Amino acid sequence: MQSSELYKFWLENDYFDTETKEELLSIKDNPKEIEERFYKDLEFGTGGLRGIIGAGTNRMNIYTVRKASQGLADYINSMGLQERGIAIAYDSRYKSPEFALEAAKVFAGNGIKAFLFDELRPTPELSFAVRHLKAAAGIVVTASHNPKEYNGYKVYGEDGGQLPVEASNEVISYISKIEDMTKIRIMEKDEAIEKGLLKIIGKEVDDEYIAKLKTLSVNPELAAEIGSTFKIVYTPLHGSGNKPVRRILDEIGFKNVLVVKEQELPDSEFSTVKSPNPEEKEAFKIAIELAEKENVDLIIGTDPDSDRVGIVVRNKEGEYVALTGNQTGCLLLEYILSQKKQRGELPSNGFVVKTIVTTELARIIAEAYNIELVEVLTGFKFIGEKIKQLDEFGDKKYLFGFEESYGYLAGTFARDKDAVVASMLIAEMAAYYKSRGLTLYDGLIEILEKYGYTLEGITSFTLKGKDGVEKIKSALTNLREKQVVKFGEYEAVAVRDYLTSERYKVATGAREKLTLVQSDVLYYELKDKAWFCIRPSGTEPKIKIYYGATESSMGAAKEKLKHLQDNVLSVIEPLLKD
Repeated sequence: MQSSELYKFWLENDYFDTETKEELLSIKDNPKEIEERFYKDLEFGTGGLRGIIGAGTNRMNIYTVRKASQGLADYINSMGLQERGIAIAYDSRYKSPEFALEAAKVFAGNGIKAFLFDELRPTPELSFAVRHLKAAAGIVVTASHNPKEYNGYKVYGEDGGQLPVEASNEVISYISKIEDMTKIRIMEKDEAIEKGLLKIIGKEVDDEYIAKLKTLSVNPELAAEIGSTFKIVYTPLHGSGNKPVRRILDEIGFKNVLVVKEQELPDSEFSTVKSPNPEEKEAFKIAIELAEKENVDLIIGTDPDSDRVGIVVRNKEGEYVALTGNQTGCLLLEYILSQKKQRGELPSNGFVVKTIVTTELARIIAEAYNIELVEVLTGFKFIGEKIKQLDEFGDKKYLFGFEESYGYLAGTFARDKDAVVASMLIAEMAAYYKSRGLTLYDGLIEILEKYGYTLEGITSFTLKGKDGVEKIKSALTNLREKQVVKFGEYEAVAVRDYLTSERYKVATGAREKLTLVQSDVLYYELKDKAWFCIRPSGTEPKIKIYYGATESSMGAAKEKLKHLQDNVLSVIEPLLKD
């Protein structure tokens, strides 16, 4: 059907509720808005769904959630895994509980037992729950750190990792076969509970999750010794980290955790912040005010589904500075490897994982400890896949993985980034530096002085709607077809095109095969330890450019990074405006 026909179908069919029809009536005189809402189905990507909440086929609502759930149910039944059930969690976003229940009703209607959490829970706990319950799959209703207008639906496989590409494609094929969403099979909540097809879960899974994460403490005695006096300010940013993060910090010995009261409770409006994103220092404004009042050295903040964590620390001038995801990741990597080596617990077959756009400093640190570094495409699901391949079914030992976008994972109990275990390790690491008379900022400088001043940057362009998608696609096509390798004063030495799975050297034209899965990503290797990478976001209407530069001093590194960004943008920006 055309957009206008679908719009009319939703307005006139009794299947759709009054609230939906009233919303659609409010745009009856806006053909562009109708087109935007109905020109396509909300895409089920490799991670699931994510979109603006509202009425329409290209929006997050109970009907698009039901359709995705029916496709997933058909996939599970085709594999004969229905007896194992599916775990479901959700965060504090608008309509998250409703969407989670709708999904459970569809699974029950298809004979698949749903394990539904009794209230909001972190995404990593859902990953853990899938493995703990031996479920066939899992979903979590969340849009992570996106603005309040968004929600999403992330799908996990039986290993607790985000659904791999092949499985996602199969689910997509089942979804595409659904011609009439009004015929989707649903069982109401009371009937599902009575028939044993819906079970509400809670504390029993929480206890197992926290107990497992505590075993990942590197220096438990240090946390117990210093934790009673070491002050921490924590903000859950109105999300699901509030209870588990505070619990794990308390249980390993940190008794002086001050929560930001204004951001403690769930709030789908995220009314105290512009965006509930711990990548942005602005989200820590109230937390910093509390830290200044209490003279605190460490501030921890987690996003709504508590898979990402950001930190703010004091520098040498006493100012509060936000560390980047790369900086926090390298601090954690150095801490884990150095302490395990000191204790004689660093395995010879150990490995760490980073994404291709994550700092190259991680590689230098891993090499210093003779630990293998494995590189994957952007997306934590690829880190989860490496854990499965190399640790679970291989002969190597996973030690740590992280990505520049504030996601970290120690241990293999969960298979997605975990702000709960990361918060525990960050607090413990801060206590370690405190025991040496240093702050975490001092620790960062120590690492940079030891390994070299490596800095990273990122530029994002938000291009909304159908036109935006086309501009992003056009810009990347332009770069490929014209084989652009010169960006101002910088010329690429080699280009990795992950869409064609080839790396070619500019000087000779020699080509070699890339082993990672295909993805619409271009990575430019430059001279003097510099690089940049351009890719469309998989979860937002954005195109992102990542940069990295290394120099012998902080000032020189900052200058080089700024110069690199300016030169690259002089070429890329015009392509996005055409």
